[in-house]
Amino acid sequence: MSIKASNELLLKYDRPGPRYISYPIAPVWSDDFGAEEHAESLRRANHAGEPLSLYVHLPFCKSMCWYCGCNVFITQNEGKMASYVDRVLEEAALARLYMDQDRPVIQHHWGGGTPTHLPSDEMVRLFSGLGELFPTTDDAEISIEIDPRVTTVSQLETLRACGFNRISMGVQDFDSRVQKAIHRIQSFEETRELTEAAKALGFISLNVDLVYGLPHQTIAGFDRTLEQILDLKPDRVACYCYAHVPWIKKHQKVIDVDDLPQGKDKMALYLLALDGLQDAGFIAIGMDHFARPGDSLHKAVSTGELHRNFMGYTTHPAQDMISFGVTSISEISGAFAQNLKDLSAWHTAVEAGQLPVDRGLRRNGDDERRRKIILDLMCRFGLQFEQHGGAEAFFDLYREPLKDLQGMVDDGLVVVSINGIEVTELGRLFLRNICMPLDAYLKKQLSKSQPIFSKTV
Repeated sequence: MSIKASNELLLKYDRPGPRYISYPIAPVWSDDFGAEEHAESLRRANHAGEPLSLYVHLPFCKSMCWYCGCNVFITQNEGKMASYVDRVLEEAALARLYMDQDRPVIQHHWGGGTPTHLPSDEMVRLFSGLGELFPTTDDAEISIEIDPRVTTVSQLETLRACGFNRISMGVQDFDSRVQKAIHRIQSFEETRELTEAAKALGFISLNVDLVYGLPHQTIAGFDRTLEQILDLKPDRVACYCYAHVPWIKKHQKVIDVDDLPQGKDKMALYLLALDGLQDAGFIAIGMDHFARPGDSLHKAVSTGELHRNFMGYTTHPAQDMISFGVTSISEISGAFAQNLKDLSAWHTAVEAGQLPVDRGLRRNGDDERRRKIILDLMCRFGLQFEQHGGAEAFFDLYREPLKDLQGMVDDGLVVVSINGIEVTELGRLFLRNICMPLDAYLKKQLSKSQPIFSKTV
């Protein structure tokens, strides 16, 4: 069934808010949480046999895309990249010292930056070294983000030989005027060549990323891009809202705000993608993710196994995620730990044998309860009060948030009964809004003079 949302409803709920890849959200973490606290989390993580997710941040890119909100460094220096691989392996070995028990890695992901900007021999060295420290299961999801502009078929062969089985490919928009404005020239032909090669090599899943709200985007141009995306026959599509935050990402100042679609024009782009993907048979998973029926992401929704962490929606419900590399974030034993953001400082810490932690947070009891609520809403699209202490306790603890949800009840986004909360099919498009009233930290964060969140649509 296709989900239909009016322009008016999208505009009403187009508010600044977190994406809830964590709770509590990263802006409330503290620099009082450092290497010693993370080491203690790793010691607590010795639960033999429990699944583990692993993430590696590879920050290097060949050139800067003006719209980018990721933590990246522009370089052509292969020696610098080889040195980075050295430090990642050293950091992983250091973390492994604190974990006495073997835990099966069921999800292993490389993000960036552009992971395939690394030379092939360095990719092999990194993957092999990590595998010795943190072996993956036979059925593990092993995925990587690639940029078709710098990735070769030979690199795909190398990745497949290593064991990678899933690919996420950035496209954003194929319109030439949009590409010029965001400094990312990428032809449909080179993208198609790489997707066909990936399928021939046996990669079992292909995800394509789109972005709406970019400079000079039009209905006609984005419609052509959607047609081309469907021609690639991906298994999943993510359609993200561009976040224009030049006070955080200085390079975005290159983009003229007058060239950005606003209000109804921006909403129209999203509705076009929503309708087009659903008409093509994709299932709206939640917010900005779409999957073909039968894809593991769709199956995870059906079985209640869908999970959400710093990699977004995942099909493997590992509660702990260990991450390596500059700026990367681990979630271990009820605590978050983010690595240093400065590349030189990160190198120095690892070389000194220190866990390179910049800040973090250990969740308290209230955090854990709210985190479970938000995960249920984001991943299972509802909750049963009996699984959260019972209806009476829930209504007593969250009286004010439930009042705030009433407007969404009236708009048909959620149903609140004596048994629980149910997110409707329409409400799945507004999951961030539905979760926001239950966020104990959000009002204080939104009161800050400088915005820190993108809008929710």
